[in-house]
Amino acid sequence: MPVEFLGMAANHDGTETRARSGGALDLRYAAKLARAHEDNGWDRVLFAYHSGSPDPAQVAAFLAGQTDSLRLVVAHRPNTAAPTLTAKTLATLDHISDGRVEVHVITGGSTADQAAEGDHLAKDDRYGRTREFIQILKQAWTSDEPFDFAGEHYQLENFLADVKPVQQPRPRISFGGSSPAAYDVGASEADVFALWGEPLAGTREQIETIRRAAEAAGRPLPTIQVAFRPILGATEELAWAKAESTLSEIEALTAVGNSPRGRLRRNGSTPENAGSQRLLAAAESGERHDRALWTATSRATGGGGNSTALVGTPETVAEALLDYYDLGVRIFSARGYDLHETAVDFGRQVIPLVRQAVAERERAAGERVPA
Repeated sequence: MPVEFLGMAANHDGTETRARSGGALDLRYAAKLARAHEDNGWDRVLFAYHSGSPDPAQVAAFLAGQTDSLRLVVAHRPNTAAPTLTAKTLATLDHISDGRVEVHVITGGSTADQAAEGDHLAKDDRYGRTREFIQILKQAWTSDEPFDFAGEHYQLENFLADVKPVQQPRPRISFGGSSPAAYDVGASEADVFALWGEPLAGTREQIETIRRAAEAAGRPLPTIQVAFRPILGATEELAWAKAESTLSEIEALTAVGNSPRGRLRRNGSTPENAGSQRLLAAAESGERHDRALWTATSRATGGGGNSTALVGTPETVAEALLDYYDLGVRIFSARGYDLHETAVDFGRQVIPLVRQAVAERERAAGERVPA
């Protein structure tokens, strides 16, 4: 498949380097950012989820009317709504957007944030619930007959959705995680397996683990997605100067308690989720890895989410992404510390370089196929 690029939708302009300038939901900024992605070569944007944030499905519905081709990836936690309601919500949104909706199912890596909404399941139990949730989504979207479901977490009798997605057979489902339970569920059920940006060796290891789990489940390898924070400069020196300035801004915002990831670092606690633990382990082994990977930003945020950076000129960052492409990565998730600026610059300066190089690789591979 050709390479794809996933950006970040946003409810406001705040990031790890700057406090938001307005309220929790700035629809004018959200629309401006979505259009910046659509106008500059991105394929998709992700609507993130947090226990206290605006509802991502409703923001996606609003932005469906502000865009024409951009695909809308709605993050959803299974504990927040029944899978049947979620299936209908997303199918309805697929009609509103004329077939542009996908879903990113989040099991939940923070016990505290799950508990904030009344979810007290243990971590492995949450993965079991996620497996059942995805299975029900698939059936609800594709079944033309009423069906039952008898699981540990969900029991349905005679359910049939009257609204089906525009996309056939159904929207794409993505999933992320780095624990054994996550590998098992994602490899068995997801179309896209999302990872955070690690050194090449760690990414290779994770892909092989997912491949083995998929083979055990009798499935092909899901499409692999990897996330980074690009920091671009016209020269290598300018890019690294910008990187150091970005790190200082992260640390300053964390120190005054305004960073969205700062609470973890101030408490000095170890993150619960395996993905963040892996990012911190990579940071402990060194700040710079491979061609352009920088882990200082991940260390500064306590391994919080998508937090490793790719630093350099557009050409260097493009070559770094191609190193991951050669490992089997087919979707790149990227967001900068100035969301709008990076959406424009990365879209104009990096995406075309990667697409061109991938096309050349595919052409060369086709020429090597025996007649």
